[in-house]
Amino acid sequence: MQATAKVTHVRIAPRKVKIVLDLIRNQPAEKAMAILKYTPKAACEVVEKLLKSAISNAENKDMDTTKLVVSECYVNQGPTLKRIRPRAQGRAYRINKKTSHITLVLKEAE
Repeated sequence: MQATAKVTHVRIAPRKVKIVLDLIRNQPAEKAMAILKYTPKAACEVVEKLLKSAISNAENKDMDTTKLVVSECYVNQGPTLKRIRPRAQGRAYRINKKTSHITLVLKEAE
């Protein structure tokens, strides 16, 4: 049995989120929460909230929350917001603001 949580259109680049997800992959849920709490990355706040949601989903499915393990976690690129920045001599530079879709799956350890 597994519990899943997803968040879409998060305004942070996927490569920054991937660094944080690599830290918690295959860790027990309690340890993953501790790692996220004390890692100084912007993506930790979003992923911690997502992990809490996944744990809550597991409780609703009558899973034992003390045995939960982060079995899968991945990030996909969402739509890019295109913005324009004025530059010298009337030119304009494009700024791409990337978004992420994050998925987190918890399973019960045996």
